[in-house]
Amino acid sequence: MAAKKKATKKKVTRKTAKKATKRTTKKTAKKATKRTAKKATKRGKKGAVASLIISKSRTKGAVEACNVSGDFYTALDGYVRDAIIKAEARATQNGRKTLRPQDL
Repeated sequence: MAAKKKATKKKVTRKTAKKATKRTTKKTAKKATKRTAKKATKRGKKGAVASLIISKSRTKGAVEACNVSGDFYTALDGYVRDAIIKAEARATQNGRKTLRPQDL
C-alpha cells in the first residue's frame, strides 16, 4: 500500500494573522469604495429617482408575455407616486387620515 502523505499546515502566529487581516480589510475597503462610486455615477448619468417605491423583480415577475425596459420602472414609479398623492388629497378632503381602496 502507498504511504499516506500528511497535510502540512503553516504555523499561524499573531504576526501573520495580523498581516492577513490588514491585507484583507484594505482590499475590501478599496472594493467597497469603488462599488459605491460606480453606483453613484450610474445613477447620476441616468437621472433616476434615488429610491423606487415599486420592486423591479416583482414588476418583472408580474409581466408574462413581454420584456420590461429599464425606463418602464421609473415611469411606473412616477405613476404610483401620483396615485398616492391623489389618494391622500381625497382622504383629507373626506376628513380621514387613513387611505382606503376607494381613494384610488
